[in-house]
Amino acid sequence: MALSVESIFETLWNQYIKINPQAQKIQTLLQNRGEEVINDHIALRTFNTEKLGIPSLAKVFLKLGYEKAGEYDFEKKKLNAIHLQHSENPNYPKVFISELRSELFSDETQQIISDIDHQVDVETVNDDLFVASGRSWDLSFEQYIQLLRESEYAAWTAAFGYRANHFTVSLNHLTTFFMLEDLNSFLLENGFVLNEVSGLIKGTPAQLLEQSSTMAAPVNMQFDNANHVIPGCFYEFAKRYPLPDSGKLYQGFIAASADKIFESTHTAK
Repeated sequence: MALSVESIFETLWNQYIKINPQAQKIQTLLQNRGEEVINDHIALRTFNTEKLGIPSLAKVFLKLGYEKAGEYDFEKKKLNAIHLQHSENPNYPKVFISELRSELFSDETQQIISDIDHQVDVETVNDDLFVASGRSWDLSFEQYIQLLRESEYAAWTAAFGYRANHFTVSLNHLTTFFMLEDLNSFLLENGFVLNEVSGLIKGTPAQLLEQSSTMAAPVNMQFDNANHVIPGCFYEFAKRYPLPDSGKLYQGFIAASADKIFESTHTAK
């Protein structure tokens, strides 16, 4: 398959629905209503090592015509993030890439992240499909738990590696739902569990972005010494509002809202 924006997102989507079949089920439910499901953005997670940091994940998208369009600071979760937009085609999905500030954690956690970094070949990082390379390192369940004690984000990234953490339905492109509340009700009626941290909807029309999401579907994950069921990926839903000066839809992200969306991969209470 030739490298293109379409091929990258197709590869990531096919990888994503293997561990998050609820996304395909939701998409099918929407399509059965006559909807064409458009992806607003994907999110990728990594660690801020020299080899694995944001630039390593961003480079394939930059190669395909994306540009950095926003920068974010998640102080509480100890993350840096950027988002990318395509320079010519606004209909291509945005790409949100975050990285853990590894140096802010305990020596034990830093050592696990260092071990992960050392196990990833430079050739793997340089491959155009590095963003969909999955987990290419050894990880024990004990290491996963050590990371989980300090950062759910670190534990998830170590367990799942490089893949889309989530895709996002653009509510602005739906024709049978106009309000995020109505879509959420539809999803709840169909048995999906939604992220309720700070309410079902994160953000407000005044902030120009509203978001909601499912909770991550459980996945039976193979560790070095055992199998355990852990939270996998989730599906997000976003409604964007027009900028008051131009009338164009806001294309950025709200850090306070994204902070709560990150918790969609926490274990459901």
